[in-house]
Amino acid sequence: MADFLDTNVVVYAFDDDEPVKQARARQLMRERPDAVISTQVLLEWYAVVTRKFAPAMPLHAAAGALASLAALHVVDADAELVVRAAELAAQHQMSIWDAIIVEAASLASCETLLSEDLTDGASLRGVSIHNPFAG
Repeated sequence: MADFLDTNVVVYAFDDDEPVKQARARQLMRERPDAVISTQVLLEWYAVVTRKFAPAMPLHAAAGALASLAALHVVDADAELVVRAAELAAQHQMSIWDAIIVEAASLASCETLLSEDLTDGASLRGVSIHNPFAG
């Protein structure tokens, strides 16, 4: 069963300012060629590397890296997924953005969601959340 990678894991793989997390994220991605991400992960990754990194990744380089990331299994965030995510967000008092990630992982039948932002050890929609940077 493939693991779902949250945006923060993918961002850290490119973050030269966080060498320890960068090495761990790259290891995770190397060990999981069948990893799953979503269109939201692609969009958030692009926004972070082109706007929040200092210096920002050049747009042409970001577009090339984005194309490589898009070769992973990508779950499309359609309207049905967003509605289910809104229900999950209301039920668990979480952000819609985190809920969309969980719903995408569930839709892809992922057993594990690797995320620094969500509660390590929690389980939502049949998906176990694991912080690969903890400890």
